[in-house]
Amino acid sequence: MIHYKKSLIRFLLLIVMFFTFIQLVEATVTNFTVYGGEEVTKSLNLAIDDHVLIRFTIVGQSDHTLYFFMTYPNGTVWDFGKTGDAYYSFVCNLEGEYVLHFSNVGSSEDKLVTLDYEVEHYIFGMPQMFFLTIIIVLVCIAAVAAFVLMGKQH
Repeated sequence: MIHYKKSLIRFLLLIVMFFTFIQLVEATVTNFTVYGGEEVTKSLNLAIDDHVLIRFTIVGQSDHTLYFFMTYPNGTVWDFGKTGDAYYSFVCNLEGEYVLHFSNVGSSEDKLVTLDYEVEHYIFGMPQMFFLTIIIVLVCIAAVAAFVLMGKQH
């Protein structure tokens, strides 16, 4: 009975470690309205080597476009112009806050924006999910090896 309790405790400890270390991918889908004559901003805090994918679609009553631009942490502005939908992916080379600007200043019509973005973190040049999977497998192999070695009678 004690053997099963120790195995259960080890298993629960492994599960807790698994959920503690996992922060795999940050993905968000959101809808918001940009009212006529206003601008809405969304911020993303990113680290170096993060892989980012941004997609959005604009829906209005007659015009399905907004002025969209993105501000990098160093102040650089990436201007997409007036667009109705976009698909943009990039790898971060600067750590900090990236700001997405959705501007409806030149219109009196309200626009609905559907924003979908994914941020995948990388460690040592490999996806964080893969890296943590390798760590978990190595810990499990070490635990099995220790269990086998402790169970041998000399």
